[in-house]
Amino acid sequence: KDEMAISAEKKAEAQARAEYENEVKLLLLGAGESGKSTFFKQMKILHSNGFTEEELLGYRDLVHSNAFDCMKVLIDGANKWGIAFDNKANEEASEAVRAIGSCDPLTTALSESISLLWQDSAIQTAFARANELQLYDSAQFLFDNWDRVGQVDYTPTVEDVLRVRARTTGLVENKFEYGGAKFRLVDVGGQRNERKKWVHCFENVTAILFFATLSEYNQVLFEDSSVNRMKEALTLFDEICNSPWFKNTSIILFLNKDDIFRQKIKTIDLKCCFPEYEGGCDYDNASKFIKEKFLSLNRNKDKFVYVNMTTATDTNNIRLVFNAVKDTILSRAL
Repeated sequence: KDEMAISAEKKAEAQARAEYENEVKLLLLGAGESGKSTFFKQMKILHSNGFTEEELLGYRDLVHSNAFDCMKVLIDGANKWGIAFDNKANEEASEAVRAIGSCDPLTTALSESISLLWQDSAIQTAFARANELQLYDSAQFLFDNWDRVGQVDYTPTVEDVLRVRARTTGLVENKFEYGGAKFRLVDVGGQRNERKKWVHCFENVTAILFFATLSEYNQVLFEDSSVNRMKEALTLFDEICNSPWFKNTSIILFLNKDDIFRQKIKTIDLKCCFPEYEGGCDYDNASKFIKEKFLSLNRNKDKFVYVNMTTATDTNNIRLVFNAVKDTILSRAL
């Protein structure tokens, strides 16, 4: 009986190993807030039956907590820059919002305070200088939709869930089958203190999906206000692209938040990040310049880096991009 048990165990082990070796392992890397987890959620929507009603409800507190965080950042900005609120009631509303704990539930009174403040000229002035603050990209979306989102008993939509921000700590995996292949998608935290954990997932990687944010050229790091976010993304890409770990690994570069970048580049010249840039406030010139900046870091002439301009919150965009990426990965993996 023991021999039979051992034999069955060995068989199961061999089967697990064979499955593991046949998997297409995709590792999501990039700095904090670059869109890795949003892409991860999109794969759940597109290839793993999406979110249940219960899972959507589970995001309610996080959506409200994001709104509190965003409004506090704007209030602190207005106070720091000495911008007065429109009236005493709004100033009191700002005090009430500042006093919220990160785990406090939304109340009707707090919801009304946030509604008042979003219309206040001090908050709008601070919002216009958002690049100088550590403000989530979803701030405008949350507050423009506050009549719906700011209900105490609201159920988040899939779009809300895609836009909500939670720092990834540790490692999250999702397995799914698509186009006749088995994928294992691994998402890791992008903040500096999380990166030391990355090396644990570097084995047997089929392809790296590296996320960098196009629109962060005039913003600084959450962890270090002396470092420009795009410069950090370039440094990180250099490390990953030229790492001996990934000598034979395909790298697919997602230049993300294309939607925000298209708007921002109209009024803010890329020169503020790259003094040598001469292309003006032009989307095509600026995006080409950034793309070339990243590609020039690849020191391995045999390694080809595939580049995609993406908007990770847009499911149709990610569906098209992943279809193309899948064909690239599978043709190289075979």
